[in-house]
Amino acid sequence: MPDEERKKLGFGGMLKGVMYGMASHGNVTAALRTRMYMEHLFMFITLGDMLGIPVLPPYYSLRLLPYAVPNVKSWKQRVFRERDFTDALY
Repeated sequence: MPDEERKKLGFGGMLKGVMYGMASHGNVTAALRTRMYMEHLFMFITLGDMLGIPVLPPYYSLRLLPYAVPNVKSWKQRVFRERDFTDALY
């Protein structure tokens, strides 16, 4: 934020912004986690046959493939990565 805008807000405005950010952090984190789970589910349903689990018939998977191709590499890395007990904490 530029210095001119900080001077206009004053200390009360800046404190209000910090409190708003602290209050909404949990909601934003939960929304991002939900989005991640939905993306995992979408990729699993459309490309589950890559893992050996055919969920959808190949016709529908091929129709959705152009939308899923940009995310395939990162999805496979997330699915196949090694996990330990601390992952459940976050």
